[in-house]
Amino acid sequence: MTATDKRGRLEIHVQNVSSCESVPSAETLKTWVRCALGNDLRGALTVRIVDEPESADLNERYRHVQGATNVLAFPADESVLPPMNELPSAGDLVICAPVLEQEACVQGKSLQAHWAHISIHGALHMLGFGHDRDEAAQVMEAREIELLESLGFGDPY
Repeated sequence: MTATDKRGRLEIHVQNVSSCESVPSAETLKTWVRCALGNDLRGALTVRIVDEPESADLNERYRHVQGATNVLAFPADESVLPPMNELPSAGDLVICAPVLEQEACVQGKSLQAHWAHISIHGALHMLGFGHDRDEAAQVMEAREIELLESLGFGDPY
């Protein structure tokens, strides 16, 4: 395979370091993330499933916000080129399993549906979607609903 071929695809690597037992399979997570990303992201994307201490540390270090959060997206710096035979990094998606479980319970959602929603939500952040303004949030939520419905899930809102 040539370097050009490698740079034209997406590989998703799942790392589960969480103590939670509700984490979906790596293949299921990859399916949800790929659904959101479509053909819009190239490279090697790491999806890391963590517990609250790691999420809180990353949230405080990079967003200057205290406490754990459900998902953090770290798109790669596109100006950093890998060696010719390596796939460039697409970035990292970090999902906090305990926070996600708590949210599903409080919001009365099934764990499977909430995992799908948060996986898609994080993947959309990797593509530049945001919710810092009302208009941007409406666009992101509409896309999430569309993608979730394509996977057989209902409106999460």
